[in-house]
Amino acid sequence: MVALRHAEQKDETPLAPALDSEPMNIGLALGSGSARGWAHIGIIRALAENGIEPHIICGSSIGALVGAVHASGRLDEFEAWVRALDWWSIVRFMDPALAGGGFMEGEHLMKVLSEHLFGGDIQDLPVTFATVATNLRTGQELWLQQGSLLEAVRASIALPGLFTPVRHGDSWLVDGGLVNPVPVSLCRSLGADVIIAVNLNGDIVGRRLTTYQAVASEPRNASPALWDQFTERLQQGLKESNLGRLMARREPPGPSMFDVIASSINIMQDRITRSRMAGDPPDILLAPRLGKIGLLEFDRAEEAIDEGRRAVERMLPAIRPLLKPGSVA
Repeated sequence: MVALRHAEQKDETPLAPALDSEPMNIGLALGSGSARGWAHIGIIRALAENGIEPHIICGSSIGALVGAVHASGRLDEFEAWVRALDWWSIVRFMDPALAGGGFMEGEHLMKVLSEHLFGGDIQDLPVTFATVATNLRTGQELWLQQGSLLEAVRASIALPGLFTPVRHGDSWLVDGGLVNPVPVSLCRSLGADVIIAVNLNGDIVGRRLTTYQAVASEPRNASPALWDQFTERLQQGLKESNLGRLMARREPPGPSMFDVIASSINIMQDRITRSRMAGDPPDILLAPRLGKIGLLEFDRAEEAIDEGRRAVERMLPAIRPLLKPGSVA
């Protein structure tokens, strides 16, 4: 099981690192953002190419997943797997939940991750690592720093409505992005002297709602023949139903249920992120421009990874002065 620790509530102003001090501990705070989280891969790659390797990695939601893979030394394999994802492979990971609490159990995904990407306990990793989860009953922020790495990640990515909550003792744990979308405070608590934070949600609010309709267009990499058969049957069945005839007489519908949920999550995480970082700002903030990538568009990894790299390149002039020679691993 995962060892839990309640988040410490501190009102601290981060001190600028002293350039003549001992080698600094670099913390990397990887934020939540669902499919936009593939940008973390490009960010980690670009930082490493510039000689910046974090000593402390903290992640919330999708940031916990990518951070766990990197801390386990399996980023190469993970990136290849992510880049190969297409619409149909994503559908195959969707194991419907039978008991409610979420659309998916997530067991299929966790099995793949445990077999090919990471496992073991958090405390055995070569770098300091921790994730954030939320106590569904109390709303408390919880820091997961020991125990099963897989269970900690599963709890941190349990997006309400999508994944079922994770039971831990008498508690039910859900997505860490509900309380701490960019875990700067956790990085600082673990001893980071310089914190590089990644906010995936900086440009998502205010974007035009685009109704998600599975029959509207052929998904990327789908088989044309299979897709044509699927959409033809679905559309024909809809036309012949009473609901279809009723809809034909109505005005164009408003936002879909998916749009409402996704946009609400975006607004919530944006507002919480702004509030948390106003009181506890990182030394460097990376903000990939990912507003065009939807909540569940996990098949757009190449775009997200490339934008992650660009986010680092844009901030290199600000990053380098904070890191004296010998301060990186």
